[in-house]
Amino acid sequence: MVRSQFRGAIVGVGTSRGVRIVVGRWHSSPLGSFADVMVETADGHRILLAPNDEVAEFVSATYSFDSIRTEDVHVDEYAVGQGAERWSVWSDSLDLHLTFGGRTALGKVLRLVPARIAESPAWCTVTDPVARVVMRGVRTRGSANEGRREWYGATDHHAVTAVSGTFDGAALGTLRPVLPSPQFGFSSTPTTPSITRVVTTVEW
Repeated sequence: MVRSQFRGAIVGVGTSRGVRIVVGRWHSSPLGSFADVMVETADGHRILLAPNDEVAEFVSATYSFDSIRTEDVHVDEYAVGQGAERWSVWSDSLDLHLTFGGRTALGKVLRLVPARIAESPAWCTVTDPVARVVMRGVRTRGSANEGRREWYGATDHHAVTAVSGTFDGAALGTLRPVLPSPQFGFSSTPTTPSITRVVTTVEW
């Protein structure tokens, strides 16, 4: 078995048009630094936006999609003062603008755990039962496609306070809870729109 780690952040948002979006921004991974986006439309169609064929192959082997689009995915990050941050995420299909607020109560708890512990699969196994109860739909370990196993080691958590943009030229609308939960894999993002700093370990 081989284990690989992806270090970065996952953003999950819902919109008033019924589109739910999960952005992965990976600063360090076996595939290099990249961003990918998982989109589930109001009618349940699941789409992967991947920057190249290698990322598309790896992500689609781990998660489930109805269609895959290979297109450059860019993330521009801006500090806007008082601990807030903005991201602009864009590709041929997507133009997404996100605003993040201060650290949440969960984020403050996560920051109390030393990183080397929080990032370990063993700790993710301990936190999984708690995550299932406290954060509906969230898992910190589980089985993915093709016999793969995953562990999500969260180290920080901030709320998303605003979203705007378009997907396939149609306006996304305003910020809403991430409901119904997207069906990409065994775990979902928190119902409350948020960004989670995370180390994801994948075994296959």
